[in-house]
Amino acid sequence: MSASSGIQIRAFAAAACLSFLAAACGGDPSGVDVPAAPADPGFVDSAPAPAVAAFVDTYATNQRGDARYATMSTNAGVRVLAGFRTLWQPLTDIVDAGVSAPAVDGFPAVVTSTWTGIPTGGAQNGTALNPTVLNANVQYVIDATTARTAAQAQAAYYDDRRGKGYSVSDGMGPLTSAWRAAAQQTTSITSIPADATTTLYNDSGNNTGVGSSSNATFGKVVDLINAVGANASTEPAKRFYKYERPYRWSSSVVVAPTLVPAESSTPATDGGFPSGHSAEAVRDALAMAYLVPERFQEMVSRGLELGENRILAGMHSPLDVIGGRVLGEASAAANLVAPANATLKQAAFAQAHSALYAATNTDASTFAAYAHSGSAATDRFADYATNKANCLRRLTFGFNQIASTSVAATVPKGAEVLLETRLPYLSADQRRVVLKTTALPSGYPMLDDAEGWGRLNLFAAADGYGQFNGSVTISMDASQGGFNAADTWRNDIGGTGKLTFNGTGALTLAGANTYSGGTQVQGGVLIAGSVHAFGTGDVYVSGGTVAIASAARASIAGKYTQLKNGTLELDRDAGDAGRLAVTGRVTLAGGTLHVKLGTGLTPRTGDVIDLIDASQVSGQFDSIVVDGHKATPLYRPSGVEVRIDG
Repeated sequence: MSASSGIQIRAFAAAACLSFLAAACGGDPSGVDVPAAPADPGFVDSAPAPAVAAFVDTYATNQRGDARYATMSTNAGVRVLAGFRTLWQPLTDIVDAGVSAPAVDGFPAVVTSTWTGIPTGGAQNGTALNPTVLNANVQYVIDATTARTAAQAQAAYYDDRRGKGYSVSDGMGPLTSAWRAAAQQTTSITSIPADATTTLYNDSGNNTGVGSSSNATFGKVVDLINAVGANASTEPAKRFYKYERPYRWSSSVVVAPTLVPAESSTPATDGGFPSGHSAEAVRDALAMAYLVPERFQEMVSRGLELGENRILAGMHSPLDVIGGRVLGEASAAANLVAPANATLKQAAFAQAHSALYAATNTDASTFAAYAHSGSAATDRFADYATNKANCLRRLTFGFNQIASTSVAATVPKGAEVLLETRLPYLSADQRRVVLKTTALPSGYPMLDDAEGWGRLNLFAAADGYGQFNGSVTISMDASQGGFNAADTWRNDIGGTGKLTFNGTGALTLAGANTYSGGTQVQGGVLIAGSVHAFGTGDVYVSGGTVAIASAARASIAGKYTQLKNGTLELDRDAGDAGRLAVTGRVTLAGGTLHVKLGTGLTPRTGDVIDLIDASQVSGQFDSIVVDGHKATPLYRPSGVEVRIDG
């Protein structure tokens, strides 16, 4: 055995040779009894839009000038946040004497000029329907601001005073400098002035950058980011809900000293719910994620991070920020769905990649790696696990579930557009199912809105399906490049459905999967990037390739069957890496076994390498290729090995 290999390699003795060769004499593979492919479930999962007024159809009603007269019936921005009405009943039934309020869409308007903006036990501005949650909402800010670090206070200042488009662009990580240079973004807030505690500084930079009228190479990108802000104002909702900023609810909230000058002196026009900064940051970040999906999850994280910084600033509460996130997501989707932006978004996507390829000396095959080439020291979103945990925390901010936890998720009309470039090989209907199967559980405060915006988890959705229900067929076209050529799904996929994979691209399943309907590979490369990548069912390879990555020993809980047009690739490395364990029977009706040896494995001539373990092995491969070596296959009743011949 090679002492340095750390893998089971045995010298091939003469007696063992006879035993292995005898086991190999199983007859013509064409005579093998081939099991049937996993049964088709007979249906395809779907996520129909709920039968309610859709934000993407009515978002034009959300006009800043409508703020004084906005109602649930007349304003989409107010209506999309209706989940807040289960916690707080705003003062909505007082009509200002002597004011003639115009009707909107046939509904009488409501004027609420009696709102002072200063809470007096809640009675003057509205009624607390769930005091427990609302008290916890303010207490969260008290706790966060009293424990705030100097670094958090600094981040809160920059995210408050800078243009939101400029702020969130640092979510691009290694691409940030190239992005800002191409967009020609500027900010005047480059440091925190010594007198910031007494003087208010406003950003005189250009926020998102220079548009296409003066920026030929990146202007369409800037145009699209600006376009997602259409009909996205938070002012109507602020005026309607009349819920105060946390420092007005409690004097124990410690506003960051450098932001005290930013406190408004007119509370009646300065509502806390929803957070305008959060809404703008989320929609800008989602536009950037749409344009550079190679940084999709990082940009989602950056948008949510800015929202949390509003809490750390003392300027907003968790519910304010959640409301901003919901409105920001809906606004981004509505503008990306809008037919008027169809040509712009395509041009902007192409322009973003062309300019960034040139700036980073990359191409379609190397750009994604460059986009993730930063370290924790240079890219605070570099660590996937930390990023994922922070995202999940910022979706609910630790609130307990207060309603049924088992209500099925609904997916808003048009929401699938947010995944259009991140999962381009899926149909629109499939992207809707991804959103449904990765949504937050029900029952969290404010998040059970009628359309489903509150429960969307876009970070998880970028990692593919959360469940396979029914028949799931994925086809990738590698010739289109980007994610069409290669992608990784990191969710833990459950469900009783079956996965059928074909095309020419490569998809890695990297979660602890439990789906039970089986896996059929007809084309392309389906890669096991985790021990339980293939769930608990059978794996049937009639074409294409099943690859076992060197990350871990993969396990198939059911049977493994391979036909003549199929290939099994084992990326074998030290220990059990790249080894395949099959609980059921392995049936080999031909095809190819391709073995790649990693740097941790240095076999010598005559060594035997374990590849497949099973309860039973029937048949043989048509051919076996071991990169860099001549090798002989060795079949035994419960496994397959290779002997290195040179």
